[in-house]
Amino acid sequence: MHGALFVGKTGLTAQDNSLKVISNNLANTSTIGFKKDRPVFEDLLYQVRRQPGAESAEGSQLPSGLQLGAGVRTVGTQKLFATGDLQITDESFDVAINGRGFLQITLPSGDTGYTRNGQLHLNSDNQLVTAEGYLLEPAITLPTEVQSVTIAADGIVSAVTPGTPNGSQIGQIQIADFVNPAGLEARGQNFFVETAASGAPQPNNPGDAGTGFLRQGALETSNVNAVEELVNMITTQRAYEMNSKVISTADSMLGFITQQL
Repeated sequence: MHGALFVGKTGLTAQDNSLKVISNNLANTSTIGFKKDRPVFEDLLYQVRRQPGAESAEGSQLPSGLQLGAGVRTVGTQKLFATGDLQITDESFDVAINGRGFLQITLPSGDTGYTRNGQLHLNSDNQLVTAEGYLLEPAITLPTEVQSVTIAADGIVSAVTPGTPNGSQIGQIQIADFVNPAGLEARGQNFFVETAASGAPQPNNPGDAGTGFLRQGALETSNVNAVEELVNMITTQRAYEMNSKVISTADSMLGFITQQL
């Protein structure tokens, strides 16, 4: 098999993966709290036919040697956790994190999920939940006949009722931070879960230990830059075409040899 065919094939696979990442980013430009991905590539093993630094003659060394690459592969995808723009909604249960950290959510499995999506709602038990109905952790339960709710920048939740016209504290929202947020596992539904790479969660009140503050009546939009992704898509398309051309050229060379021999 012509070596260039295999190298070109690895290039096509890598660019196909790159396009999948770009398409997922573009599909989530309107997803609240979404963090974009970028593909990470690495070159494959080399065929070292002449070792760099080997002696070519007495007292002489090869300056570079002869090393033939075997192509490329996608080694991973990296989440980029730059803060997205804050969109003002003026909704009482909308909360944005301005800085580091994640809201903690109790998943149906009993595990804790972590999210940047602060679109909270009330369930039938007057508890704050996500759009999927999963409870905020620690749970926040509003009193009956609540008239208004205030979520302070430091996470203190206060409610005004007919019996407490000046409001009373009913709970504290905490946010969790990680040493390596990029090591979190994306589960979909805007949730991440802890992994060995992310490190253990470090729950804090908003504003403590370098975490961000909360902003009531606002949401964090996706950090995807549509123009940047479109440029990346064009670059990926051209790289795919060039790798296709490599395969076509190698095929033509093999065809020429077949016809001439």
